[in-house]
Amino acid sequence: MLRRIAESLWVEARPLRFAGVETGTRMTVVRLAGGGLVVHSPVAMDEGTPAVDALGPVRAIVAPSRFHHLFVGEWIAAYPDAIACACPGLERKRSDLKWDRVLGDEPEEEWRGEIEQVLFAARSLENEVVFFHRPSRTLICADLVFNLGDHPSPLTRVVARLIGSRRPGATLLERVLIRDRAAAREQVGRMLAWNAERIVLSHGDVIESGGHEVLRRAYDWL
Repeated sequence: MLRRIAESLWVEARPLRFAGVETGTRMTVVRLAGGGLVVHSPVAMDEGTPAVDALGPVRAIVAPSRFHHLFVGEWIAAYPDAIACACPGLERKRSDLKWDRVLGDEPEEEWRGEIEQVLFAARSLENEVVFFHRPSRTLICADLVFNLGDHPSPLTRVVARLIGSRRPGATLLERVLIRDRAAAREQVGRMLAWNAERIVLSHGDVIESGGHEVLRRAYDWL
């Protein structure tokens, strides 16, 4: 079910397995000042959808990463008037879908002034676009930060420890995947300048406070 975590900000967590491991996933819904909704990393569409409709009209559907797109097609079909936004490269990976925008570093006109964004291109496998909801000081991401160290599943906890995810932050995989550390420092530096209080992430519990320090610690090795 949708859960309100701040003014004009809701999340919905769902079970999801990746390579046989339960990591979960999370959708974020932002209501803009004009009343329209931005749906980030949508989950499967089901009986919960009317709860989204009750919040306002869906204006944008965002697939923020090359790995976070499984259910986007359902939402594009259900909301044909919403703009469908892909991270760079996803428009080729999912050429079966009709994309209206390929996102970059500059906020789209529809949410400029309310939501900031940075393309984390240094982690090119995902090409994740990371967002910041300015009114609630909430960083919204997919895989920039993980929080699986205390996951209820014993298997997930074991895998999390193997990849270095004992506390909220990045994993050891980032040290392999990020080749251009100078670019990564610049991109993460712009995210740190947001001074986020909360972090909404796809895998693990929402980080309700101290988000800036969590992000700084996660990438201080850069």
